[in-house]
Amino acid sequence: MKPNDLPTPWTLARRAERMNPSVIREILKVTERPGIISFAGGLPSPATFPVTEFAAACAQVLKEDGPSALQYAASEGFAPLREQVASLLPWAVDPAQVLITTGSQQGLDLVAKVLLDPGSRVLVETPTYLGALQAFAPMEPQALGVRSDDGGVLLDDLEAKAEGARFLYLLPNFQNPTGRTMGEARRAELAELCARLRLPIVEDNPYGDLWFDRPPPAPLSARNPDGCIYLGSFSKVLAPGLRLGFLVAPPALYPKLLQAKQAADLHSPSFNQRMAARVLEGDFLDRHLPRIRTLYRSQRDAMLAALAREMKGLDVQWNAPEGGMFLWARLPQGVSAVDLLPRAVEAGVAFVPGAAFYAGEQEGPEALRTLRLSFVTATVDQIDTGIAALARALREMGPRP
Repeated sequence: MKPNDLPTPWTLARRAERMNPSVIREILKVTERPGIISFAGGLPSPATFPVTEFAAACAQVLKEDGPSALQYAASEGFAPLREQVASLLPWAVDPAQVLITTGSQQGLDLVAKVLLDPGSRVLVETPTYLGALQAFAPMEPQALGVRSDDGGVLLDDLEAKAEGARFLYLLPNFQNPTGRTMGEARRAELAELCARLRLPIVEDNPYGDLWFDRPPPAPLSARNPDGCIYLGSFSKVLAPGLRLGFLVAPPALYPKLLQAKQAADLHSPSFNQRMAARVLEGDFLDRHLPRIRTLYRSQRDAMLAALAREMKGLDVQWNAPEGGMFLWARLPQGVSAVDLLPRAVEAGVAFVPGAAFYAGEQEGPEALRTLRLSFVTATVDQIDTGIAALARALREMGPRP
């Protein structure tokens, strides 16, 4: 037998078997075809990237602090950036509690490594962020969906499932995938319940600054700082290519998260951190965020108008998010979004079927009817054309039993 004919010498770890490709990333490959209008990706609009400001910051950092910016750096992150993060949060946070991460996705990975064992119970919304399920999966937990409505998790179901859970993972603001926001009353009751149950909360807030008419209520972390880990991102307010995010952790937990960070990548890119800190100086966000909100509001309004116009008589339901990047739709009874997707792509439009966002035991006929539409990377004309194509594909499917 020749060496090349021998069986592979590699043996995969059990956790590797639980790693699956991102459904969204696979769909994005389809959207690269010419002529496809994509409502699939969770990408911010490139029109919002502050290119001019970063060009100036890049030159300044290299001129004034080049050697340090290009050197290894502290695992905790660039101190001025940590101070800026602490100052931007709506409750008292010590910069020593801020850990700069390589995107908030790394924050999810660090939380999973530090808090989850094989078989651990972790509670999530129904539906929830697919990237969180992927980050948790290699640690082999039991991800359990908590029944949810338009206001977030239902407290009676949460209490019934809370015993033994390591934490509850939530996106209270303009949630991915549904776009829903948890109201003040639900937040107050949830914070009180989790404190009583001694159930920690991992609060993920990448979209909280993208409100349209009014800001969302105060974070859960502001109500019980010692019982929460807070995750944030610079991807939606600056640019995702920086790969910068952050977490805020209770002092007792911070050292272990830092150790996990050191083992993962030593530190997040120091040059990028210095550029971000330079751009964020002064009143930049006060000037920049209103432009993003205005753009995204107009695109949301365009999609809502197109849905109302094109989906007449098709028994399709959808929500009207108060911020963020996503809209959640429900197809008629018996129609699967998974079956609709290839027909939609053939018609020239792509979306993400909702079933991908459900913890395994929650998947079923209702999940199969759902889909996520992102409205922020398409122009108004593309939104009009794409929703019309989606309606046409749905009509061509015909009635389903």
